[in-house]
Amino acid sequence: MRSAEDDLTARARIRNAALELFGAEGVSRVSLRAVAERAGVSHALVLHHFATKEGLRQACDDYVVSLVRGGPEADLGDTAGLAAMLEAGAAVRRYLARAFLDGTPQAAALFDEIVASTGQWLEQGVREGWAQPSEDPQARAAMYVTYLLAPLAFGEHLARVVGAADVHDMETLLRFSRAGIEIFTHGVFADERALNAWDAVRQERRSR
Repeated sequence: MRSAEDDLTARARIRNAALELFGAEGVSRVSLRAVAERAGVSHALVLHHFATKEGLRQACDDYVVSLVRGGPEADLGDTAGLAAMLEAGAAVRRYLARAFLDGTPQAAALFDEIVASTGQWLEQGVREGWAQPSEDPQARAAMYVTYLLAPLAFGEHLARVVGAADVHDMETLLRFSRAGIEIFTHGVFADERALNAWDAVRQERRSR
């Protein structure tokens, strides 16, 4: 008899296989039988856990959003948690890249959910004192997410500039993600002249 623990393990294995295949080939090109073969389970077991390909795709979306929301695998205050998220990241990033390239309504909903979750996380940081307040929290959350997802669109160029074969390679990821965290933590500009110039342009346009 199959135990509940076996079912959970099989479900995660199927989901991970789907993340890899959906990311590499796109949801429309991958069959449930192909996912079952990659996961090393029967087609019937995939149907048992997810019923349809849409159900499996939704499970992949839910998993990605859970990482953004700061689940156990995404605890940025814990070294082991951060390492686990980075290790899981290649399949997740490829899945996101394919989803956004496909431009489906599901991809749009996923992006909106990630922005909303990120906004909540940043506002929590403001309350707890580890994030700066923003004049426009919604726009900041959207820009933060867009920055994080930019390598998905510019991966080929980013890999070339940093001299890497694959932008999803762990060493490459560590290199550019460290640079990104440095920007968010310490900033780039040493004074406010750029921000003041932008505010002056906005004020001028508003006074016309």
